[in-house]
Amino acid sequence: MVRAAFLNSQFLNYNILEKLKKILLIDDNKVDNFFHERVIRKFDKNITVISLLSGEEALEYLAELDSAELPDLIFLDINMPRMNGWEFLQEYNKFEEVRKSCNIVVMLSTSEDQEDKDRAFEQGIAADYRSKPLTEPMLMDIAKKFIFI
Repeated sequence: MVRAAFLNSQFLNYNILEKLKKILLIDDNKVDNFFHERVIRKFDKNITVISLLSGEEALEYLAELDSAELPDLIFLDINMPRMNGWEFLQEYNKFEEVRKSCNIVVMLSTSEDQEDKDRAFEQGIAADYRSKPLTEPMLMDIAKKFIFI
């Protein structure tokens, strides 16, 4: 019975990793991006990680991609200069549904403010809200919740 549960767990993890191919990090903090990239690569070295330092840069990047090239998962910081996470979501929401349906947006922030958490879900775009730093168990939980459907 224990062996069957272990094998089922291994199968689930394999299927998650097969579906999770590309992650986009949007955060103005280079140190956070570096750390989060390391966590993701430790989780699975085959995942492509793109780190961008601003919401504007991320919108341009996403607009240029074909649907097949879009990231499966986007981690978005709230507090960034020029265009914060909320402003990014407003502009991102203008993308056609086909482009938005290809990826899951997770707010990843240092803010523990309940208002920020509520606001993330009110906009109907963010699928989840997590506090920094990103960890392997957190990444697995997000993948199980949203990628392996």
